[in-house]
Amino acid sequence: MPKILKYIQLVIPFSLFFAGCKKNFLDINKDPNNPTRVEVSKLLPTAENSLGNALAIGNGSLGGLSQILSVYTHQLSTRENADQYGTTGTAFYIGTAWVTLYQGALENLEQVIKIAGANGDRQYVGIAKILKAYGYSQFVDAFGDIPFSEANRLDSNIRYPKFDDDASIYPKLFALLDEGIADLNNTTALNLNKPRTDDVIYGGNIARWIKAANTIKLKLYTQVRKVKNVSAEVNQLLSNPSTLINATNESFVLPYGPNGATDDRNPGFGDYVATARSNHISPWFYEILKGYNPGHFTSNIPDPRVPYYFYNQVRKAAVTPDPTEYRDSAFISIYFGSRGPNRDRNAQNIISLMGIYPVGGRYDEGLGGVANAASGTGAAPYRFITFADRLYIEAELVQSGIATGNAKTKLQAAITESFKQVDYVITTYIKPAQTVPALAGTTAANNYITSIIAQYDAASPAKQLEMIITEKWIAAFGSAVDPFTDYRRTGYPVIFNPNNPVMAPGGFVQPPVNGNPQIAGAQPAVLVQLQRPYPNSLPWYQAELETNSNAPAQKDLVNSFKVFWMP
Repeated sequence: MPKILKYIQLVIPFSLFFAGCKKNFLDINKDPNNPTRVEVSKLLPTAENSLGNALAIGNGSLGGLSQILSVYTHQLSTRENADQYGTTGTAFYIGTAWVTLYQGALENLEQVIKIAGANGDRQYVGIAKILKAYGYSQFVDAFGDIPFSEANRLDSNIRYPKFDDDASIYPKLFALLDEGIADLNNTTALNLNKPRTDDVIYGGNIARWIKAANTIKLKLYTQVRKVKNVSAEVNQLLSNPSTLINATNESFVLPYGPNGATDDRNPGFGDYVATARSNHISPWFYEILKGYNPGHFTSNIPDPRVPYYFYNQVRKAAVTPDPTEYRDSAFISIYFGSRGPNRDRNAQNIISLMGIYPVGGRYDEGLGGVANAASGTGAAPYRFITFADRLYIEAELVQSGIATGNAKTKLQAAITESFKQVDYVITTYIKPAQTVPALAGTTAANNYITSIIAQYDAASPAKQLEMIITEKWIAAFGSAVDPFTDYRRTGYPVIFNPNNPVMAPGGFVQPPVNGNPQIAGAQPAVLVQLQRPYPNSLPWYQAELETNSNAPAQKDLVNSFKVFWMP
């Protein structure tokens, strides 16, 4: 956010005044180090990066909502306050997400709209409006009511923005997306300055921005489908698929770089360089991918993405003397909600980490080795909406009767694209030093897809929806805001129930199902009854409530209100 230098008082010796006097000398309120206006080519990449940081998994000073919501959607487990759904408004990652979005992303986007609009550079304006709509939509989905209509309005002397009703914000987001598309299609605008490499998402490719905007609209319509009839809008968008994200390389993602010196790596890569690794892979998620979970539709169907998703620091089948709470051969983690005797042991150098695909870490070759900054590039992008996501959305719309088509065919295409996406991200963005085998089209990938699709026709409508949302959840690993939304609006995927783990659908047996008996030290977890139900939304940032006189009181974290699109 540009800083405005209002006054500078200088005491200048009289003898130096004339010696140094020159034209514009007395223009002392212009500090070149704190400009009052910044080029939009500098503001746009800052806003794009801030938007990704506000939503990503993190470790340390970077990261945002996915750090919490990956635990809430049982892809990760942790010892931090997200455990047992315990996140409060004072949580570190609530604060970093809130400040990074409003001050880092939205304020810079407002400046882009203002400055580029005055200059007739409508392409910049259009991109900024699309990013603004997407950023606000993610916060509405996570928090419900948020500052919107009066946010970032210091030019109107609005210092304390009200919290708008969440249901009133969504229509304005659709309008904002339409405005952005119109700006991008404006053929009479001057556009003397056009986004190029400063647009780190699409490199100034206007056609792809329009596709992203339409796909965001499709996603938002899908999210409100249980409280509003959206058939006309959905079918209008789907009638022309070329106007949507329609290929792997058109996915809406934020690239991160491999440069540790400037800290532009994926925030989740921080676990590879951290002195205290805080992110553990959820055993629930791990067992579903391994095909261990009895009764689940993935039972006995191993997911070939496992070595791309997880990196084991312990060599496969190696024996270590360290007691661990959960271990299956080389995989080591902790349970959600556990208070077991081995939960808090120092497992820094033996726990399993997020792998090459979600954070740019290491592909698991089965050789083990303590992770460090040289284990990967950290250049994995944060995925806002991928082509695979768009196909999963379409499968849901067809399965629910809102759109026409064959839901099974859409689901098969979506899973197939999910495998292609892993290869594309690794070769295009991450570019690892190690040799990583291709995934898409392999026998293992084809067998997985065939096995899942074979179950679809015989499944009940509820089970079919579960399969679609669950596969979408698996593909979304590393990007957790939408899975949090999907679970609250559909009830899927089935997630770990620490209050009754054995009776949870599919069951969850401890020690781990199929655990390697050669591994010493695995201990059954000691689980406790949770005092908190599953949250309907996240708590608001407490500092915002304490400094904003127009903010509401903090939510009741036990009985928090539902986001408007929840059934």
